[in-house]
Parts: sequence; structure tokens; C-alpha cells
Amino acid sequence: MTVKPFVVSPFAENCYVCHDAGEAVLIDPGTATDAERQTVLDYVARNGLVVRHLLLTHAHLDHILGCAFFARQFGMKWQLHEDDLPLLDAAELQAQMFRVELEKPPTPETSLAEGETIAFGNATWQILHTPGHSPGSVSFYDEANGFVIGGDVLFRGSIGRTDLWGGSMPVLLNAIQAKLMPLPDETVVYSGHGPETTIGHERRTNPFIAGEGAVL
Repeated sequence: MTVKPFVVSPFAENCYVCHDAGEAVLIDPGTATDAERQTVLDYVARNGLVVRHLLLTHAHLDHILGCAFFARQFGMKWQLHEDDLPLLDAAELQAQMFRVELEKPPTPETSLAEGETIAFGNATWQILHTPGHSPGSVSFYDEANGFVIGGDVLFRGSIGRTDLWGGSMPVLLNAIQAKLMPLPDETVVYSGHGPETTIGHERRTNPFIAGEGAVL
């Protein structure tokens, strides 16, 4: 399994291409320019990949800037949790608020729900519903390969913001404790922004989670 991040847009968002046995998924296309989008396409072509799924961890503006382009390019719909449909429907309003150009994302499939799986190549990912940053935030857990792609739920030394529409600090902390902290310490966490980390590192050092200073 290869996890390839692309740091894109003024928001420094991590867009991911993950691939195994010649098949790939594209996650959170925050690409804001033609050059950024072409870089992703070039990587897919150079590695001879067949894209099987287009996936969103959630529908905040910085993660959906390239949705329309890649849906058109690969001839398929994006998948996300149904609780984030209102955010996707408000994509143009989000863009106006941040003064960012956006081609309206197409109507998605809404099949990402707790307990379902995503399969491609030899991989099978579990879908974990991890709300709080947004109502429909999900994380993709690859148990066999020891990593989770969590969007803006958990960062190295921090957690996702909760002051946007539908955000909730208690809900987010509960999701992290219930869904992510039970994972093995060595599980690598690929976040929506910033560097990767591990569950064990965050359990020990993250001020929102670890020790007496944890916010519960």
C-alpha cells in the first residue's frame, strides 16, 4: 500500500492518492489550481493506476476545491457521509466567505457510513464515523497496513477546529476517544493538514487527549 500526499491550495491541505495492486482511491481534492490538479493526474498516470473510488473525509471548502474537476476526469461520483450533505450543498457560500473560486461540486453518492468498507486492490478499509469537526466527518482505517486517514479530526499535537457549522468540541473529543484511541499505538495517522503522526504519540502527548490536561 502506498499513501501519497499532495499539499495543495493556500490552505495547505493534504490531498491523498492511495494505491495498491494498481488500483487507487483519491481523497479530499483540495487542489485549487490547474497545476495542482495536473500534478495529481500525472502521478496517477505515471504509476499506471486505475482510480476506483473518489472519497471525502468531510465537505469543508479546503477539501472539495477539486471535486468537480476530478469527478469529470474519472467519470465517477464522490462518496461522503450523508450528514455532510448540507455542507456540500453550501459549497458556493463557503467559497464566497473565503473569497475563493470554486466550481460547484457535482451531486455525490452518500454511501460512507459507519461499518461499511471501501475495497480496492488488495485493500479493505473500514469506515469510522468521527463527527465533531463536521457532522459527517469520517476516517478511513486500514487495519492490515496500520494507518488511518482522518481528515481534520486529529492532528499532530492538536485536533480539528469546532467553530464552523455543525462543529462540536464534546462530539469531536468523544469520537476521538471512541473511534481512534482504541487503535494500536503504532497506527499511523494521516491528517488533512500537517505531518503524519501515530495514535500512540497523540495518546501520550496531545494536550487535548493525554494526561490530566485532557479536555473531556
